[in-house]
Amino acid sequence: MQSIKCVVVGDGAVGKTCLLICYTTNAFPKEYIPTVFDNYSAQNTVDGRTVSLNLWDTAGQEEYDRLRTLSYPQTNVFIICFSIASPPSYENVKHKWYPEVCHHCPNVPILLVGTKKDLRSNPEALKKLKEQNQIPITTQQGVGLSKQIHAVKYMECSALNQEGIKEIFIESVRAVLNPTPVKPKKNCVLL
Repeated sequence: MQSIKCVVVGDGAVGKTCLLICYTTNAFPKEYIPTVFDNYSAQNTVDGRTVSLNLWDTAGQEEYDRLRTLSYPQTNVFIICFSIASPPSYENVKHKWYPEVCHHCPNVPILLVGTKKDLRSNPEALKKLKEQNQIPITTQQGVGLSKQIHAVKYMECSALNQEGIKEIFIESVRAVLNPTPVKPKKNCVLL
């Protein structure tokens, strides 16, 4: 059976651990405990092929930057997460997570995932965002960012409502089993 290493990265408290726990146990964790480093494992059958999916949960906090990158070697696919209710976490995909992943593992497929989809319609979350002159990240913004970072796909989920969870891991397996050709990045143009 083929083994696939999937590393999940993103800012602290965006929902990486909840995503993984919901996928592996079908339960939503009741309390927030910041992750330093954790592993989960699951068998998954995608398009008739059964694989062992090794899921690596990482710490998003800055103080773990050097430790986190130790989990990157031999990664087959990355899931970069941001919270739909946290515009700063969305911005950090461009400014921190994508550059970090590309530096350590160029040409490894990336899925971009907007977490906490349920907060888009949560009055309390919307009120907090409004107090900071912010609004939730739209699906269109997520799709646009996924194109900028050359992600295989953009997906959204709600671990709280168990919505879109399984599909994320099906697509992460597909990204490894059926890779799309990597387009060369255009850095400069000579006239």
